[in-house]
Amino acid sequence: MRTLLSICCLLTLLLSGCAEDLEGNRVLRLAHGLDTGHPVHLGMVYMAERLAELSNGELTISIYPNNQLGSERQCLELLQIGSLDMTKVSAAVLENFSPEIAVLSLPYVFRGREHIYKFQDSPLGREMLSASEEFRLRGLVYFDAGQRSFYTKDHPINVPADLQGEKIRVQLSATAIAMVQALGGSPTPISYGELYTALQQGVVDGAENNPPSFYTSRHYEVCKYYTLDEHTAVPDVLMIGTEAWARLSEQERSWLQAAADEAVVYQRELWQEAEADALAKVEAEGVQIIRPDKGPFIEQTAPILESYRSQPRLYSLIQQIIAMAPEDEG
Repeated sequence: MRTLLSICCLLTLLLSGCAEDLEGNRVLRLAHGLDTGHPVHLGMVYMAERLAELSNGELTISIYPNNQLGSERQCLELLQIGSLDMTKVSAAVLENFSPEIAVLSLPYVFRGREHIYKFQDSPLGREMLSASEEFRLRGLVYFDAGQRSFYTKDHPINVPADLQGEKIRVQLSATAIAMVQALGGSPTPISYGELYTALQQGVVDGAENNPPSFYTSRHYEVCKYYTLDEHTAVPDVLMIGTEAWARLSEQERSWLQAAADEAVVYQRELWQEAEADALAKVEAEGVQIIRPDKGPFIEQTAPILESYRSQPRLYSLIQQIIAMAPEDEG
């Protein structure tokens, strides 16, 4: 694995002097780990196009996908030291840098798409984007990463008891680990790039993710049961380093934020289309789609939310988010 030092050297060699183009216009460097067909990547491409239009080419974005410049955590560290301008990370990774963000990864804080969007577009959602500034990281917008659900190899998950003893791959996130434990499973952090092989070899019995990721990863080739319990709705977050942000003028900041906000609307449409398409395609490949009663899952994970009572700030955030749920999603 490349170390932070080696990545910094790579950036120095490849990108030094690239903060401006040949005409002297500013160029922001954005790196992330997604492939170029992913709806979030396409949303960022749209953002770059709109930024170039809004600024008449005075401020542009150069995108480096597919982990070219490191993992999500490594890219965040590069933002912190000013060697990279922007990145996209999962909130599950960001919680290691900004504790408040952890509440977005809690089970059943969000009850549906309308609830998710209402929070993300709210003053509270905007406020939480800036919670990481003390760590030299500033959030610009949330991108839709759908709702995560369980998929397994050997049997379907209809009720929480079906997870008893099952080894379930999770992200390296304390909240994800606690959720699987609460449901009776055995959480097993494994690199996403190693997960297909881990499923094949029986290192884990299943995993959890959103429909487009389940499809594009080809995990459906191994796991033939997909349970839409939709336990979490962990967003992707577009980040800029505070050092890069400080270098921008007020006009440049305005252009960038406007382009990012427009990209959110565009990306949400792409995501909904990708979800429907992914579910249809995995079902055509023989995957059994299970739509369980979410009540038992909500009830069994409720103590996780209650455990935050001892942390007044975080517990208040949880309650404010839950209170935003529309009546038909509450």
